[in-house]
Amino acid sequence: MFDFISGLLSELTPSYAVVETNGIGWLINISLNTYSIIQGKDKCKLYVCHIVREDAQLLYGFADKGEREIFNLLCSVSGIGPNTARVILSSLSPTELQNAILGEDSKTISKVKGIGVKTAQRVVIDLKDKIKKTSLTGDSSVAISPMQSTNEHREEAVAALVMLGYTKQLADKAVDMALKQDPSMSTEVLIKFALRNVK
Repeated sequence: MFDFISGLLSELTPSYAVVETNGIGWLINISLNTYSIIQGKDKCKLYVCHIVREDAQLLYGFADKGEREIFNLLCSVSGIGPNTARVILSSLSPTELQNAILGEDSKTISKVKGIGVKTAQRVVIDLKDKIKKTSLTGDSSVAISPMQSTNEHREEAVAALVMLGYTKQLADKAVDMALKQDPSMSTEVLIKFALRNVK
């Protein structure tokens, strides 16, 4: 139905963006990878996937078509819905995920929150041939220099983790664990640490 939405980036968090176009603000769920790419920009273009459920209509947006292709492939795997696919793409960059699938490295995929060993193996089996055909434009993970205080990073990371399915208590625990290792972690690094290390 929609291919992309382009406009003013009026609000941005690690889990969603609000893109304003023609007086309408579109709330679009995003991965941490896309957040890293569009952070700091006034305008953006997101390639979208429109998900219709019984109780909601949701938009998921991606900085490039390659990430959207991988998102759609993940959603085609039994047991993986849109939110789980987004969590995977927030834990691993599209290139890291592609390499894990092609290398049959289900162990790396199983480290993601909500992904068990059997589901990770299913991802590898179901997508190994299909993933070769995706149009990845390269690893678009971006290292962001820390501009906020640790407290702001912590609050943003906890809020994003709650939106990705963590309880508030578990999100607090995961972020505090990360900050003990390195208090200078950026919001993105905090979230990735939590998604990979605390289930």
